[in-house]
This record gives sequence, C-alpha cells and structure tokens, in this order.
Amino acid sequence: MSEDGAPGFSLELTEDVQQVKDWVHEFAKDVIRPAGEEWDEREETPWPVLQEAAKIGLYSLDFFANQWFEPSGLGIPVAFEELFWGDAGIGLSLVGSGLAAVSVAATGLPEQIAEWVPEMFGTADEVKLGAFCASEPDAGSDVGSIRTRAEYDQAKDEWVINGTKTWATNGGIANVHVVVASVDPDLGSRGQANFIVPPGTPGLSQGQKFKKHGIRASHTAEVILDNVRVPGACLVGGKDKLDERLARVREGKRAAGQAAMRTFEASRPTVGAMAVGIARAAYEYALDYAREREQFGKKIGDFQAIAFKLADMKMHLDAARLLVWRAAWMARNGKEFGSAEGSMAKLYAGETAVKVTEEAIQILGGNGYTRDYPVERWHRDSKIFTIFEGTSEIQRLVIGRTVTGLPVR
Repeated sequence: MSEDGAPGFSLELTEDVQQVKDWVHEFAKDVIRPAGEEWDEREETPWPVLQEAAKIGLYSLDFFANQWFEPSGLGIPVAFEELFWGDAGIGLSLVGSGLAAVSVAATGLPEQIAEWVPEMFGTADEVKLGAFCASEPDAGSDVGSIRTRAEYDQAKDEWVINGTKTWATNGGIANVHVVVASVDPDLGSRGQANFIVPPGTPGLSQGQKFKKHGIRASHTAEVILDNVRVPGACLVGGKDKLDERLARVREGKRAAGQAAMRTFEASRPTVGAMAVGIARAAYEYALDYAREREQFGKKIGDFQAIAFKLADMKMHLDAARLLVWRAAWMARNGKEFGSAEGSMAKLYAGETAVKVTEEAIQILGGNGYTRDYPVERWHRDSKIFTIFEGTSEIQRLVIGRTVTGLPVR
C-alpha cells in the first residue's frame, strides 16, 4: 500500500482471477488437451467438448460477461490463455462466439444486447454459436473495400443485404450472424454498419468450408447473403445513430471508427492471449522433453544450444504476456491506446507463438516433426495468429501510424 492508502503496483492476480485460472486450467488439462488430436484430425466442430463446457458454465454468456467486466481487465486474457494452452482449435470453438458478442455489446442498443447476445451461446441443454462476418474474398486486411451492401427498405422497415463473406468462424452453422455491410459505398469504411441476422433468416447460407493448415477443430467457412432481409431493429446501434454518424462524415467531420475495426481493436489483446497459451504449451512441453531426453550421455537441456533456446522461448513468452496484460488493463480501465498497445500485444504474441512452437519442434528433433507429438500441431495452430484479425504487416502499419502521427503507407 502507498502512503495515501491506495494500492501499489502489482502483477499478482486477484484471488477471483486466480480461481478462474485454476478452474479453466483443470478443464483444459482434463478435457480439452486429451481431445485435441482427435478433433484436429476430424476437422469438425467439437460439439461434445462444447456441451461439456456448457454444462459446467464455462461455455456461457455469464462466464464471458463476468470475465469481460472483471475489474483488472485480466479475466478474459487469463482464461483464454488456459483454454488455448489446452488446444487452439477447440479453444477457438469455445470462444469463437465472443467476437460476434463483442460486436453487438460494444455499440448495440440495450435491447439488442439483451435479446441477441444470449442467443449466441444458448444454454447448457442447447448449445448455440455466434459468427462475426467481416472479411470478403476481395476485402481481407483492406476492410474499407467491403462490397457486401445493405439497403434500407423504408416501406417495410427492413434492411436488404447482399454479398459474400469469407473466413467466418462458425460461419453458416451459427445461430446468430453479425454481418458488416456497406450502407454508403462512397464513404468507404466510414459508411459501414453491423447487422444482426437472426436464425433461420431466408437467403443466408454456408458457402465453402475451408480446409485449414491449423486450428482445424474450429469451423471456418464462407457465408452467402442473397437478398437477406432483416428488421430495422437488427441494425446494431439503431438507425438514428447511423444517420447521425453518416451525416457527420458527409459534412467532413470526425466520426467514430468503422464497424469492423472497432470490433477488432477491442478483441486484439484477447487474441494475443490465445497466442500466449499456444506458446506456453510448446515451451513447457519442450522444457520437459529437454530435461528427460539424453544424447551423448547427457540430458539435452544440459547443452547450451538447447538451454539458450529455452531461455529465449521463456523470455519472449513472458514479454508477450505482459504486453497482453497491459493492453487488457488499459482497455478495461478506459485508457486510450496512445501507442497502439492493442496492436502491439497481438503482433508480438502472435509472432512469439510461431517462433516458440518452431523452436519446440527443433528441440524435439525428428520426434517434433511427427504427429506422434503435439508440438507440430501447435506450430500449425500458431501461424494463424500472424494473419487473422489483422496481419502482422497491418499491425505494424497501425503502430507506425500511431507513433509517428504520419500517414504511413
């Protein structure tokens, strides 16, 4: 405690967060990790794991909401690290609905949040999913190029949506889809909005399901929108706010950031935490292996070549976690990302996961290259973290623009 009675600086987790960490870790150890290899090979959504998680309250709106609003900001990153320590593909299946939920919770009206966010999780007896649909075949990192169009039918108070989305987690199998669409193409990214597509809405269908390099237990697919009609009440934030924002943009005034990027910025520290979980799994496995494996009459960890690798792996892992925790704390406490701290966390953690898992394979040698050991799967899983929700190149662009104040291209 400081002299004025205020709590001093501490990196120690609160008792509540530590309890959640231990609880999630046990589930990851006992349920997720043993199932990782099977569902990676099957390349299917692990419904039995989702159902088991729902039964204990781990896959539920209450759990995610409680962790999201945890005062220190570390509830979500700590829990996500443990889940992805278990397995990234299953972990993403467990948290994939969160991005859609955040997109509504961040800017939605109270009645929209109350009605639709619970529908993205369901209940212990009926598990449901949410999907956030932003990327398109010609609009990945360049979200300003989104072509999916939403036009307002004033006579019926409905929005008519047409377009194709790609790389959508839970796309086509979700109960609720949240779709980013352009309402005024002339305004680029500033003319976009989010729309809730209720379950069973005619015109929405699943396109191609992707066969991926990693995170195979997480469903990723195209979403086709063919004259999809949704009620006016499904425009996230409401039409009054949209009209006001568009009017400000047309007058040349500043307006809040566009729909997709607001969602991604809020989620970047959590994505970094996922990457940290994978990196930690690989580091711990390689460390245990180096302590047991013998060559030339010694434990391989006794050789500098291996010990130095482990030292670097641990250093980068801890640094990545600290960046994630800083960004999560700032976001929870309303601190502005003045130096793109969210992008820093996601960038460094993602690249750390790739490097650490690669070094884990190297430490295991030939064993590490086979599917008999999990490090090759973790390496495959890690690569997506330098690509989705903003590539490493885009993160560096965001950081560069923020710290220089210049329009870096």
